[in-house]
Amino acid sequence: MNKKQTRRVLIASLVGSSIEWFDYFLYGTVAALVFNQLFFVTEDPTVGLLLAYASFALAFFIRPFGGIIFSHIGDRIGRKKTLVVTLSLMGVATFGMGLLPTYQAIGIWAPILLITLRLVQGLGIGGEWGGALLLAVEYAPPEKRGLYGSIPQMGVTIGMFMGTIALWLMTMLPEESFMTWGWRVPFILSALLVIFGLWIRKGIDETPEFKKVQESGEVPKLPIVDTLKYHWREVLIAIGAKVVETAPFYIFSTFVVSYATTNLEFTRTSTLTAVMIATVVTTILIPVMGNLSDKVGRKRLFVAGTVAMALFAFPYFWLLQQGSVALLIIATVIGLGIIWAPITAVLGTMFSEIFDAKIRYTGISLGYQIGAAVAGGTAPLVATALLVRFDNSYIPVAIYIIFTAVISLVSIWAVKDRSQKQVEKSVIVKESRA
Repeated sequence: MNKKQTRRVLIASLVGSSIEWFDYFLYGTVAALVFNQLFFVTEDPTVGLLLAYASFALAFFIRPFGGIIFSHIGDRIGRKKTLVVTLSLMGVATFGMGLLPTYQAIGIWAPILLITLRLVQGLGIGGEWGGALLLAVEYAPPEKRGLYGSIPQMGVTIGMFMGTIALWLMTMLPEESFMTWGWRVPFILSALLVIFGLWIRKGIDETPEFKKVQESGEVPKLPIVDTLKYHWREVLIAIGAKVVETAPFYIFSTFVVSYATTNLEFTRTSTLTAVMIATVVTTILIPVMGNLSDKVGRKRLFVAGTVAMALFAFPYFWLLQQGSVALLIIATVIGLGIIWAPITAVLGTMFSEIFDAKIRYTGISLGYQIGAAVAGGTAPLVATALLVRFDNSYIPVAIYIIFTAVISLVSIWAVKDRSQKQVEKSVIVKESRA
């Protein structure tokens, strides 16, 4: 594959992933600022916030089903076609959210319709991540799989950055304008991003590894059955490893928006600014860490990031408690920007290396999406509930972060680091050909 084709594939993987996550994260941030007031209307503001976060969490539980549905298509028909469908689904759902009438206008139908569209988002993202990752990894030379596999992971933070900056701009409007129509603008404009993403993906071919599976005649009739029958251990490892990558992320990026503004009296703008700066830092670091993993190994880098996450849990909240905007930014940059980067950079490539190509889409999607459902969508909900239960003490939330790190360390213990072996094998093959 020439450089032009490589660039096109990586751009297609990154752009599609960024758009999907932009749509997805937009909901999470708006849930803490708007949906608790306009869609989940209750007399107690805390109950409204919990309901908004519950709707945020709900999509995480539908994501594994999206993963099963679209990975079945991806492992049987191809990665490319699947990615077109998932991107279209996300686009329609997000655009629809921007047009929804509020609780004051149509009553109980407002949260029902919102939750329905959120579930559609969950189905879309459930199938998107695995395809975007494999698009990059299955085109990569063995010695650059870590770097290539980190590119779609950048889409997570780029999408989050776009969503955060869009809302950050809207929060500069007068409060009444923001609550009336300002929050809707990013949802509606996302349709333009989706059209662009579909155009980019149209020009790419199917991955070489999937073509090999097709040519060999080994395409499984029911990839989900083969995966659960022969690769259930790998699925469990992936679920456990995902926990530390997802729960702290949503605490640092989503939960902090309500916690810092409600409990610590930071402004919405300063809190979103901190998250925005951190996402820029981590976006820059992700490919650096992916490239580093090709040299030192995925597992070693993942373990280092996970241990750092556990050690930073208490200092993170202590920094927030000081009430300084500068320390809020520093804490968010360290947690979300620096410590999280090596964990997420290697996660996808590490998952792809423990599954056979025949069921790879299904295997990585199941592990990733079930892990996200168990630990990701529930993280803001759990953190908020812990605050309510323990009189706004951050100690239980910090312990929760440490707990997620321990789970992932235990899970990753079973992974054999194949990155260096694959590089060595590639070198031997090249030398023998020479």
